[in-house]
Amino acid sequence: MWIWPALIVLGLLVLGYLALMVTQTRPSDAVTPPHPDRSPARTILDERYARGEIGDEEYRRRKGDLP
Repeated sequence: MWIWPALIVLGLLVLGYLALMVTQTRPSDAVTPPHPDRSPARTILDERYARGEIGDEEYRRRKGDLP
């Protein structure tokens, strides 16, 4: 009859240990923006330029228009 409480305590200890291991190995900030100081508009402009959708002159003009 004493085995059930011992198994419950042992199970809780194992679950606590697993929870501790998961929280310690998980990265604290998994999703971070590549450039937090840039505006979303600047990021989109940089992506369009990188894909070749806009040329050098248009990129510089639009970059100058951004705040």
